[in-house]
Amino acid sequence: MEALLQAGALNVKEFSSFESGEAEQPKAVFVVSTVLKGQTVDVVRDIVSLSHFQYCVVFTGVSHAVHLQAYNTPPGAEAESSGPVVFEQFEEKLCQWMGNMNYTAEVHHAALFLAPLSPHLFVTPAFAALFPLMAEDLMPLNRARPEKKKISHLSDVDFFSLPSELQLAIRSLVSDLNSLLEYLSVREECFAVGSLSKIIAGDLANYSQAKLRRKNAQNKAAIIFVDRTLDLTGAVGHHGDNLAEKILSILPKLPGHTNDVMVNMMELTSLHTNETSCNIIAPGCLAQPIGHCHGSRFLILKPSAPVGEVKTGKELNEAESQVKEAFIQAICDEPELSPLLQKIIATACDEEPIGEIDCALNVGDRLS
Repeated sequence: MEALLQAGALNVKEFSSFESGEAEQPKAVFVVSTVLKGQTVDVVRDIVSLSHFQYCVVFTGVSHAVHLQAYNTPPGAEAESSGPVVFEQFEEKLCQWMGNMNYTAEVHHAALFLAPLSPHLFVTPAFAALFPLMAEDLMPLNRARPEKKKISHLSDVDFFSLPSELQLAIRSLVSDLNSLLEYLSVREECFAVGSLSKIIAGDLANYSQAKLRRKNAQNKAAIIFVDRTLDLTGAVGHHGDNLAEKILSILPKLPGHTNDVMVNMMELTSLHTNETSCNIIAPGCLAQPIGHCHGSRFLILKPSAPVGEVKTGKELNEAESQVKEAFIQAICDEPELSPLLQKIIATACDEEPIGEIDCALNVGDRLS
């Protein structure tokens, strides 16, 4: 949101039918991660109809090739029209909803499917509902195709025997992965463990738009697809093997997110838990700007690992020093310490008085 406001956005609102633009706001930009169909179209129509826009731009995280499949458009339609027919049709609808066909509407595809937690770890919230098939899913699959051979095992399931919704989700994931690999100029080698992973890897290998990218790619990379259902015991065991697992299992979910948690920031203030004004303090979260995630790789380290096996390096040492200095400065600038900070400082200073600078320095040293 900060980046959007810095880029010139006057307001950032939730994608909801109950929202609308102000009279002095003639331009709107919509960012969605779904197909421009069904409820998504209804919400866009409601917002545009209730506003006074003259220029609408829509960015969708789903490629035009997937839109063709979603609308059951013949594969040759795009080649015949020399353009993205589905996007062009939606642009006409936007102009109709704005009330003037001379107004401007644009629809673009942007592979907005990555949510980086750190420089070396990202998740894909747009595909949170994409889940591997179970043995119980074979019965509905066979019921939907009675004239064809009965599927008796998950390994016999292919892409075209899946429900249309699941086919769209897989094709959308494959399209986004291809966009990422194209941006990185990478030619991939896929490995799959599990029935659904095999289908996804096979669809990526046969993806027609990836042929030119593989031919011109300068780098190589291996991609391993794994069905998470092959390790359900580990997924629901809550063993606490690493810090990230403990954080994600203990803290409540951040509203509106699927992979982040909500951190109560009230302990860092002078407010008390029984005060009604505590709701004004925005919750913290795990995800931070990429430039400030130097030490986040420790999230995936096992706490029981020997210290001697952890290679910190110059980058982590500098980040540790920055954390110390920031913590010391925060204590010195605080007019009245919260109970949590008093407890931390008292422990670090071995119950010595907490109002001195050397005590704050002691806290910084103890952080290491």
